[in-house]
Amino acid sequence: MYVVMPPHLRNDVAPPAASLQSWNGSFTFSGTTYTYNMVGAAPSTNSTATITTYVIPVKIVITNRNPHQTYLRSFARTVERKHRHNQHRDFSGLRLNHDLRSGRSECGHNPVHRRLPARELLGHGATNPNSHLLLNPTVLAEQTLSPRRTNGKTGSVFGFTAALVNINWFDAQVPNLINQLGIQPNQFPIFLLYDTYLTQGGQCCIGGYHSSEGSTSNPQSYAEATYVDHVGAFSQDVSALSHEIGEWADDPLTVNFNGNNTPCGILENGDTLEGNANFGGFPYTLHGFTYNLQDLVTLPYFGAPTSTSVNGWLSFQNASLGVCSNGS
Repeated sequence: MYVVMPPHLRNDVAPPAASLQSWNGSFTFSGTTYTYNMVGAAPSTNSTATITTYVIPVKIVITNRNPHQTYLRSFARTVERKHRHNQHRDFSGLRLNHDLRSGRSECGHNPVHRRLPARELLGHGATNPNSHLLLNPTVLAEQTLSPRRTNGKTGSVFGFTAALVNINWFDAQVPNLINQLGIQPNQFPIFLLYDTYLTQGGQCCIGGYHSSEGSTSNPQSYAEATYVDHVGAFSQDVSALSHEIGEWADDPLTVNFNGNNTPCGILENGDTLEGNANFGGFPYTLHGFTYNLQDLVTLPYFGAPTSTSVNGWLSFQNASLGVCSNGS
């Protein structure tokens, strides 16, 4: 499961000078016009937008009472162990350089959507080939969070022991981390967890979410995703990461605070496919490791004309869909 957390915005916070680059668009469905705000530059400008992106690995420390054991869910320890065995050299999935193609049309560039050409398959790409959204990622130092037992525990899910952390508790830590790291609203922070699921109302499992916080006049967008190191499990490798980046790009919650409205609900382009085989992920192998990337729906799924999508497809992988057929 993936969710959207309500923005945490305040009028009494002084707005930072720089804001996230975005553009506005609209389409009409059944006589109603729907407007949206997306990250980057409008495809009609035939230009490329580059967003400074910070990936923040988060170590989760869980201490269980009975038996008294401490569990660490940390990227650093796992990367060191796997590299000693010459495995998963591109563990984070952030240094890949691999084209994803649907039919004869380019649909992406590397497993974390570091390059999103022509805005989520919009047909503008044919006449505006330089229209891209680029993420320029930097991995920052690992941060450590230690939830108390009321907000964090371990549990057996999908055949392995994972950390289970209350999403509301985790989300409450985010503003402090963003402030401590000096991240600004024109930048995109991604908090990356390892073998950790978030819970809501005591229910597991949430693989990622995105939201915004700060000043109502210039919000700070951000996302959280988990990297699960177990083949076939929900949120395996970069599937959750690709899911949340795709949804942040199309619905950053910085202009339309409550989400871009569509006939289906808010414009969440990954949630509609997580019920498919492999949780909506598609495998791509590079350097001996198979990464699973989330399929994403395009604007025609939400009711826009099929002329706005390459090949008229309703998803990157041409899933069998109708307008709003899987909800939002």
